[in-house]
Amino acid sequence: MATKGRIKRLFPGGNTSVGFFSYYQYVIDLKEANRLYLLKGGPGVGKSSLMKKIGHEMVERGYDIEFHHCSAGPEGVDAVVIPALKVAIIDGTSPHDAVS
Repeated sequence: MATKGRIKRLFPGGNTSVGFFSYYQYVIDLKEANRLYLLKGGPGVGKSSLMKKIGHEMVERGYDIEFHHCSAGPEGVDAVVIPALKVAIIDGTSPHDAVS
């Protein structure tokens, strides 16, 4: 049986005492990425759920993944990154569209 991958959890943006800081532009290096998928859709249509399912499936297949959580609600996911494959799936719906 293959070894499971690991999950790293991050917050690429957040409210601080000096205002909102965004590091969304650093989620993945666009010059090095093999694939970048942007998901767009209204609230509650399943973008975050889809990214979580893909992330967990990749962990089962032995890949380490990064879940980039939403600053507005930490249960949500704004991006999943598979560093070994240089692939990211990102919520491209405003206000997350800093990458596009």
